Amino acid sequence: MADSVYKVIEIVGTSKDSWEKAAKVAVDRAAKSLRDLRVAEVVQLDMQMNNGKIEAYRAKLKVSFKYEG
Repeated sequence: MADSVYKVIEIVGTSKDSWEKAAKVAVDRAAKSLRDLRVAEVVQLDMQMNNGKIEAYRAKLKVSFKYEG
């Protein structure tokens, strides 16, 4: 295996349905602009609320991709 360097960034996805869908939304969107995604790690889950009702689920992820810079 050749030596490689990977960059790690944090992204947040949101969904009105679930944390799982929020994480998927984040990864799917990141994959449109980042090449060679390797790992996605969920680091935080939370919710947006309004008047005691859940408006959106949020998932914060760390994603890594091959660094070519």
